[in-house]
Amino acid sequence: VNKQIFISLPLPMYIHVTSPGFKRSSKLDSHFLLFFQMVEVQSVKIACAVMSRFARTVMTSIALNKANSSQEVFFKVELPKTAFISNFSMEIEGQVYVGQVKGKEKAKQEYDKAVSSGKTAGLVKASGRKMESFSVSVNIAAKSTVTFVLTYEELLQRKLGKYEILTRVQPKSLVQDFQIVADIYEPQGISFVDATATFLSNDLLPLVKKTVSDKKAHISFSPTVEQQRNCSGCEATIIDGDFIINYDVRREAGLGEVQIVNGYFVHFFAPPDLHRVPKNVAFVIDRSGSMSGTKMKQTRDAMVAILKDLHEEDHFALILFDDNIKTWKNHLTKATKNNITEAIEYTQGIRDSGATDINRAVLKAVEMLKKERSQDKVPKRSTDMIVLLTDGMPNSGVSNLGKIQENVRSAVGGNMSLFCLGFGNNVDYSFLDVMSKQNKGLARRIYEASDATLQLQGFYEEVASPLLLDIDLRYPDNAVEFSTKNSFTHLFNGSEIVVAGRLHDNSVDNFLVEVSGEGVRRTNTSLGVRLEVSTDNISVFHDGKNVTLLWSDTELIKENSLNVTLRHFIKFVIVKHTKMWKRRHDQQDYLGFYTVDSHHVSKTVHGLLGQFYHEVKFEVEGLNPQEVQEKEDAFLHFKGQTIKVSRHIQKDFSKDVVNGEKVPCWFVDSSGSGLVDGQLSDYVLSGLFD
Repeated sequence: VNKQIFISLPLPMYIHVTSPGFKRSSKLDSHFLLFFQMVEVQSVKIACAVMSRFARTVMTSIALNKANSSQEVFFKVELPKTAFISNFSMEIEGQVYVGQVKGKEKAKQEYDKAVSSGKTAGLVKASGRKMESFSVSVNIAAKSTVTFVLTYEELLQRKLGKYEILTRVQPKSLVQDFQIVADIYEPQGISFVDATATFLSNDLLPLVKKTVSDKKAHISFSPTVEQQRNCSGCEATIIDGDFIINYDVRREAGLGEVQIVNGYFVHFFAPPDLHRVPKNVAFVIDRSGSMSGTKMKQTRDAMVAILKDLHEEDHFALILFDDNIKTWKNHLTKATKNNITEAIEYTQGIRDSGATDINRAVLKAVEMLKKERSQDKVPKRSTDMIVLLTDGMPNSGVSNLGKIQENVRSAVGGNMSLFCLGFGNNVDYSFLDVMSKQNKGLARRIYEASDATLQLQGFYEEVASPLLLDIDLRYPDNAVEFSTKNSFTHLFNGSEIVVAGRLHDNSVDNFLVEVSGEGVRRTNTSLGVRLEVSTDNISVFHDGKNVTLLWSDTELIKENSLNVTLRHFIKFVIVKHTKMWKRRHDQQDYLGFYTVDSHHVSKTVHGLLGQFYHEVKFEVEGLNPQEVQEKEDAFLHFKGQTIKVSRHIQKDFSKDVVNGEKVPCWFVDSSGSGLVDGQLSDYVLSGLFD
């Protein structure tokens, strides 16, 4: 993402050199116009194929040199910043030249080297808000054609409930054969498809053809030369802008969709109908002198819209800063109608002045959120976030960027999210980007333009409605070799989490997905699984359904052992044992409950076993140091008490469920008096399986 890509081709290049002091004149501009008119773009075809949110776009352009002498032909396209080039080639006089795509680190260095040695090369550079520019030129003989083929790919990101396929088309002239074609296939099913373009007139609108079935969609746009004209009889083209396709897929309640192909898996997680999590947000607004004029007005306008969008269960604060800090109120305020009205009136009076003290402003927001949380003034199940808007470099108070990042990270402590908006071109965006990522957030550049207010609102809409917090997506260790990032701080409304990975075995019969996260519990809705185990059977309850398994079912229950995993780290083993009573000539079944990796369990877990999950301090005295003897008495010093114990040999079935492993254990008389908290009767439930 946002990387430079260098592409070299084994082809000599025509190099034109001008003096450094050379100035272009109007006469020269006319010459350039005539020069380009001698190159005819015969064909522009853009074919996009989308399968399971992954888009592959092939741009093919054919140009003819109509001049009687060789000349340079330029190929320039813009592609989304989230895309990567996978192939580029040129065909000249029947010979195909395939480019070598190289990464960011050596891109510019090798590009300059290639150009200076007379080779054809192209370089990808940033171009505007969403796009990157790729350009290349080649010397073409008289009356010859050149075919450019560029392929780029991207994983489509879901924002505000839709995926966007953006194709920028700027042919600069009328084209005999112009086509845009897109084919979408989504196994989940397609819920809607929209297609439009920034250059569409009422006459061109019917040319956008769309066919949608259950899982497939086909979109096409093929205007004739006459339809491309900007006006009747003129040579200028109306085709200049973005062709945009938006769509979404059908979603069912559950843990998302998992697709497995050729030894790899991809998991799409965006559950529908989740309730939003209340948020506690501190808006930290730069009002320094550099924010004067249009930027300050656009910020005020955006804050009005953002405040109106708050929900009543949300809490918010307004913190203004220059070289001083000023708060609307010294605490967070519930987003009631009256409070919103009062806050809007306050924002209308924001005026610019002073320097920029980012460090103190953000730390003030952290302090305010922590105080409200510690005093239980905000909902327990809510999320804390800071939204920082600034347009410049810190030049008051702490101005060292690294120190500011360190201070903020230390103060936040992983307990809240920081979202940074960098306004304009003078802001150090990388500083804001790093600081956001260090604190569970993200940054966005706000461009100085007439739509800056809409940019601010758009960013806030993306993060305004968190649905889940601290999401973990877990997969079976014995099935997955590796995966991409699988832990996320937020799932926002209209977005989607995507995890991909490689499998150990291509033939996976049962791919278990486990998702955990904090959200708002809905009434009359089961969000978990209940497991009841007795010596007779095993019952699983989920979503109003009950499945009963028998211990004799050897396909599911191996050697009378049941493995239970919670959140993928806390593991229990339940073993059905059978004890033979020789004197009574009968047998009795009972359950053994064993813990594995119990250090993952919270220290607040109690119960008969829970109080021993974490290391406890004890001392044993009166032992025979020579050997381990059974029935040996000793004294255990534990919790300030001295308890008489005796040593016996017991079998541990957690590793060997058939024979068990003999281990020495200390036995406490008097029903564990002094060892366990309270009395043993506190932990016994009579009639457990009645």
